[in-house]
Amino acid sequence: MVTDPIADMLTRIRNAVTVRHTSVIIPASNMKLALAKILRDEGFIRDYEVVRGSSHQRMIRIYLHYRDKKEPSITGLKRVSKPGLRVYVQKKEIPRYYGGLGVAILSTSHGIMTGRNAWQKNLGGELLCYVW
Repeated sequence: MVTDPIADMLTRIRNAVTVRHTSVIIPASNMKLALAKILRDEGFIRDYEVVRGSSHQRMIRIYLHYRDKKEPSITGLKRVSKPGLRVYVQKKEIPRYYGGLGVAILSTSHGIMTGRNAWQKNLGGELLCYVW
């Protein structure tokens, strides 16, 4: 049993990028699907699909994106809010990560979105992770 499924997802992606895999399989949940959609929309991954596992459990296959077949689009992933210490930010406290090249991902009352989208919609929420 995994106590922090989002950290598990980020770790699986980080490990797959390190060894240059083309895809990685992750147990599915609605929050992980929303994170995968954001990563695809921001250009960090090529695509994702929902597949059935061996025990009829939903799984997400994430296809990783590499520039020039060498450099991964994801150079870093950092979990911010953890089960033991939740981190919440207001609209004026939403960080710009890595000089604007990175993305802060928030869980808001309107769903999971990037920090930029939350700022435009005048929302705050739980700061889930940074991706750069």
